[in-house]
Amino acid sequence: MLDTAPLQSRFLDHADHYARWSGLAIGIVAAQQLVTLESDDITMPLVFAITAFGLCAVGGVLLGDALTLRPQEAVRTASLAPRLVRDQVPPRMAPLLLLQAASLVTLLVIGAVTADPDRIGRAGRVITVTCEGMPASLGPWPGLYYSGPMFAALAVGTPVCVWALRRIAHSPGDDQQRFDRAWAITGAWGLLVSSQVLLVVLMIFVALTEKACAGPLGAATIVVICPLGLLSLFTFGWSLVTVVAPRAVDDDTTDAWDIRR
Repeated sequence: MLDTAPLQSRFLDHADHYARWSGLAIGIVAAQQLVTLESDDITMPLVFAITAFGLCAVGGVLLGDALTLRPQEAVRTASLAPRLVRDQVPPRMAPLLLLQAASLVTLLVIGAVTADPDRIGRAGRVITVTCEGMPASLGPWPGLYYSGPMFAALAVGTPVCVWALRRIAHSPGDDQQRFDRAWAITGAWGLLVSSQVLLVVLMIFVALTEKACAGPLGAATIVVICPLGLLSLFTFGWSLVTVVAPRAVDDDTTDAWDIRR
């Protein structure tokens, strides 16, 4: 009779990896399906695709964390010092991701306030400017029409990730395991945030450069959002690598994390 215990044990040991990778794969497939939806507006399918990818990545990481095996210690020990969430997350990247999240919310709020109805009366899709003495509509603009799914994704993904990080900080296990789990969740939330920032920056850039009618304020806006887009591109890559393999990116920061502890 075949002994299946080792095979089952190996699967459970790597179940968190399989769940994270599956979440990314499902997110990619879902994004491909959504982006090819027939629509008179090419931007809305892209919004749904980006949002679905980020949420699937978060879901896969949370499932992987739930499947992570906890070490079985003969004698459990506890430290008198309380564990804090900020001690578990990446010390360098977490502030950048928080800055991006704040920037995203700010851009979405500004977009919602400044958006106008388009030519057929659909609200929250364009911004109206004066071009050579005539009103002109520039779009796509991140008004409520486009930002609604983004706000919803942030409202769902952010509290769930914060709850997971708090649970990790107070859960049993060795420090390195908690460290890896917290980094994976931070990376998943980073994918959700940075992908949406990239989309919003792209929408604003396309709208303000469409007819060269944005004026000095539009040019200043482009100068401000382009560095934010580059930062989001960097954090997106970091987040993707972190979700795939959390240990692959912690070598240069483990010492600093140990010192903080």
